Amino acid sequence: MRHSFTAVIEKNATFHEDFETEPYECAWASEARWFIHVLEMGGVLHSSIDDETTAAFAVVNEEATSLSVRVQVSPDGLTWCDEGTQLGASGDQSASYVPIFAPGLYSVPLRDFGGWLRLDCSLRGVDPSV
Repeated sequence: MRHSFTAVIEKNATFHEDFETEPYECAWASEARWFIHVLEMGGVLHSSIDDETTAAFAVVNEEATSLSVRVQVSPDGLTWCDEGTQLGASGDQSASYVPIFAPGLYSVPLRDFGGWLRLDCSLRGVDPSV
């Protein structure tokens, strides 16, 4: 009989700079699936705001912000490296790199990953917020 376990690693958090999730020990598992639920993405379209009028009409642009997510593995939970495979724009489902440009639910399936997992997340854009 197969068993499953769900662990919530980050929840109800807003990020404005690069971050890593908390490590999760999973040596007992043979496969895992990350679910990344992005509720909102935003960033200021222009990096400099000259006057109050411009500030009042500053545009929040979802395209100005992107989130890059890489799965990382570790033998001990202390030293980390990228899982290895790359995900491009084609949407390859067997990869550890997920580019996110809009709110939504994203998934990354994994196998053969060792003892510990975490996500290494990079934000791009002017004043990004995810």
